[in-house]
Amino acid sequence: RVGAVEGAAVRDQDGRTYAAASVSLPSLTLTALQLAVASAVAAGATRLEAAVVVTEASTLDGAGHAAVRDLAADAPIHVAAPDGTVLGTVVE
Repeated sequence: RVGAVEGAAVRDQDGRTYAAASVSLPSLTLTALQLAVASAVAAGATRLEAAVVVTEASTLDGAGHAAVRDLAADAPIHVAAPDGTVLGTVVE
């Protein structure tokens, strides 16, 4: 609907889900995964159970990966193409 480059969602320690799309403004650029993590933290989350990114890129971006790892060293990060094809899962 917004025509974003990517979308993402994270699930916190209580099972709550936070979804986001990438943001690109002249003064601010956030990946979808960074924004999903920020939304979770703003709502009080202290740990993540899992994350997913839907993107046209062939690999997971470093900034989004780092944001998830700030709250969970071992949470799986699933990466999928826009057509729903799972491209892989990052667990490290």
